[in-house]
Amino acid sequence: MTVSSSAWRRSPALPRGFAFSPADLYLLPAGLVWGEQAAAAVVSGNGWPIGDTALAFTAAAILWREGGQVWAALAPFADILAWSEAESEDLARHVGRLIHRVGAKRPAWGTVAMDGPAIMGIVNTTPDSFSDGGDRLAPQVAIDSALAMVEMGASIIDVGGESTRPGALPVSEQQEIDRVAPVVEALAAQGVVVSIDTRHAAVMKVATQAGARIINDVTALEGEGALAVAASSGAALCLMHMQGQPQTMQAEPVYDCAPLDVYDYLAARVAACEAAGIERARIAIDPGIGFGKNDDHNAQIFAALALYHGLGVPVLLGASRKSFIGRLSRGEPPKQRLAGSLAAHLAGLDAGVQVIRVHDVAETAQAVAIWRVMRGAA
Repeated sequence: MTVSSSAWRRSPALPRGFAFSPADLYLLPAGLVWGEQAAAAVVSGNGWPIGDTALAFTAAAILWREGGQVWAALAPFADILAWSEAESEDLARHVGRLIHRVGAKRPAWGTVAMDGPAIMGIVNTTPDSFSDGGDRLAPQVAIDSALAMVEMGASIIDVGGESTRPGALPVSEQQEIDRVAPVVEALAAQGVVVSIDTRHAAVMKVATQAGARIINDVTALEGEGALAVAASSGAALCLMHMQGQPQTMQAEPVYDCAPLDVYDYLAARVAACEAAGIERARIAIDPGIGFGKNDDHNAQIFAALALYHGLGVPVLLGASRKSFIGRLSRGEPPKQRLAGSLAAHLAGLDAGVQVIRVHDVAETAQAVAIWRVMRGAA
């Protein structure tokens, strides 16, 4: 199967006499280096850190939309600074703001430090989730599974009571509450950092009152009352991009440029949160792999994952067992997609994502441990 990871055309040089608003320009970190190389690049002025990770970028692609196309010009970090300063004060300020956001220290998210990869373990209490539906319908089974994940290396447990797989039908809020509330309460009572995976304000309210520290919403708090509940809860938040609704989102999704369209949407949702009184320090984002995206879109977003550091918040990646793995491999069913899931998440770590959301915690924790040593990030 042929998949295209290219979402733009290459420009041979940085644009001169930049004729657009600086806000129309994007910065994609490139030339990524780790550990001692990263530290040396930053000290020498030839690189810039990515959050609290052991990663720095030594080059960047400047992206812009023009004539119905997206253009990209790649240049060393120092040249990017010199170019923006030579062009205009407004452009220099915008580029400086993006660079600052990429490098800004990320505060703890839901009390979990963002200085290294954090593993979020998935606990679905649903009969119809795409991968593990029906495995943990009984609350005690879900609780025991979650505690085992924590022992295996999960820093966060994401509890969900409604499937959002392609084609999934909604359930009532009360049914969702009945599924998740006892699990959230029991785990929180044992000190587990719990995330509630829901798009419904009523479920968010009950779950945070039961002890959930994170709200993980596939609709980025667009649901009725969600922003208000999230703001008053004090919980950390994950805003995910999804085009359409679960029932229909995979019916021929269309983008002008998937990575940039997703970026613009998430930037707008972060701004909406701030307007509602939610501090940026509480927010993480998720580009929503497989949610209203075909395989080309997914590949393009993977190739541009470092772009999302420009939002200045932690980046969460969820690719575990997703259908694109089977389509790009040999058609394996969900529970036989471990190797592909590990490959996808390690690619995300190479781009500096701070949180990976997974089904297979023990195997992922082992892979991350080796990856950290190999990358000099231990």
